[in-house]
Amino acid sequence: MSRIGRMPIAIPAGVTVEIAENNKVTVKGPKGTLERVLPAEMEIKMEDGKIEVSRPNDLKKMKSLHGLTRSLINNMVLGVTQGYEKKLEVNGVGYRAAKSGNKLTLSLGYSHPVEMIDPEGIETVVEGQNVIIVKGIDKEKVGQCAAEIRDKRRPEPYKGKGIKYADEVIRRKVGKTGKK
Repeated sequence: MSRIGRMPIAIPAGVTVEIAENNKVTVKGPKGTLERVLPAEMEIKMEDGKIEVSRPNDLKKMKSLHGLTRSLINNMVLGVTQGYEKKLEVNGVGYRAAKSGNKLTLSLGYSHPVEMIDPEGIETVVEGQNVIIVKGIDKEKVGQCAAEIRDKRRPEPYKGKGIKYADEVIRRKVGKTGKK
């Protein structure tokens, strides 16, 4: 039995969960509404403030979908209550980030500034000139948006210049040495 899949999901106060046909799950909470169609093979039941996911048989595919389905529902419940955020740091001389309206402008050592518009349901906040915080209720979208921002200039291993996650550790390399 999947250790994650069999754990029940507690529904906090102020959150409503609706399970429609074809396992279409809608979660409404104080921060917003999330909707997702989950694998039809899984059986999703709601009993006295808890959601339980069960699988029909022990085929390898069903086992892998079991934990995934439970995690996706749990991420939706956490998203509408607390929300998700990812922190990015911009490192490098002359590298900076600025925000105007819903447009994020990055100066990353290219001949032109890189401009990005916030996707729907995602908000970017710039703290100082070198910290970008990506916020939202959908964990997948927050991660994707943060990855796209990081992709504009990935950290390089020699000086550590570029955009990195706040908790990311860059493995540094030693530069070349002069001739004797």
